[in-house]
Amino acid sequence: MIKKNIYEKATRNKIRFDYKGLISVEDVWDLGVTELDEIYKELNSDKKQLTEDSLLDKKTTKDYVLETKIDIIKHIVETKLNEESTHLLLKEKQEKKQKIMEILSSKQDSELQEKSSEELKEMLNSL
Repeated sequence: MIKKNIYEKATRNKIRFDYKGLISVEDVWDLGVTELDEIYKELNSDKKQLTEDSLLDKKTTKDYVLETKIDIIKHIVETKLNEESTHLLLKEKQEKKQKIMEILSSKQDSELQEKSSEELKEMLNSL
């Protein structure tokens, strides 16, 4: 589960992501996982640079904002990958179901064709 308040932090602090200009959290959801990975790499690089430049272990507002951005990107990528996986499984199930329906229909047709003329006439009369 994501940290409960990362989206609250993002909206309260008006967090924007640097990707072809500044984009909001809502806009980040529209990006693909490749683009999100690019943003993540950039954020991770910024994080490493911040920790390298400091002799103190005290976190600044910039550190918290950066961590929030990273958490948001991680959550969105995880969500998108899970949705993609679920979508693929659903698609496979639908394809299998369609194939089974086609085979069933074919078997029913062959059963009808094997019936005698008299049996077919009786079936027609009963309808």
